[in-house]
Amino acid sequence: MIKAKRALVGAAALAGVAALASTAFAAEGELSDKSVQVIMEYAWSLTPQQFSKKDGTVIIVDKSKREQAMVPLDVAREVVRVGRLSAHAQACNLPEEQTLNHRSLMKREVDKKKWSDQQELFINQLHLTTVMLLTGKIKLVEKDGDKEVVIDEKQAPQQTCTEEQRQKVRDLVAAYVKSGPALASAAEPGKTTPTSTGSTAPAPPAEKK
Repeated sequence: MIKAKRALVGAAALAGVAALASTAFAAEGELSDKSVQVIMEYAWSLTPQQFSKKDGTVIIVDKSKREQAMVPLDVAREVVRVGRLSAHAQACNLPEEQTLNHRSLMKREVDKKKWSDQQELFINQLHLTTVMLLTGKIKLVEKDGDKEVVIDEKQAPQQTCTEEQRQKVRDLVAAYVKSGPALASAAEPGKTTPTSTGSTAPAPPAEKK
């Protein structure tokens, strides 16, 4: 179980997230700014202070300087939208589609060559947080006037989907991947962006030496 203590979240914001979660299988529909902002808050609370890339380098996140890791709201909304699709793939037991969906998102953002390492890590965490939210792995627990973001893999509810839903998710992922840059058949050497697809807990911080 992982806990990230946050300030008390407003009722309207919580309602926005609840509405988002209730549309877990609704591929259409724009998210409100408030819903996106709340998910961004959750993602920031779950962003590690250190993250090791595959090549051994470490991303250091200054948690006192949130603005350095943030991305514009329109970019965050797109990340959340793609995260919703990844959540559908996870719920429908489509791990290959889930991975391709995530890889396509990250390659698009990396290819823009406009984000810092911290921002790329945050984009990854925002995607992951969206997946965990929609698959029931994030809860809010009130304690001493604050809300704690609680992640517990064991408490995630069992999810199922129909074959029709599975095919719809396959088609949506295929269309999204096709519309983006070509992906290598395997992990490309030299690529060091975060790789979590949302099927596990947030990436742990690097070990301190």
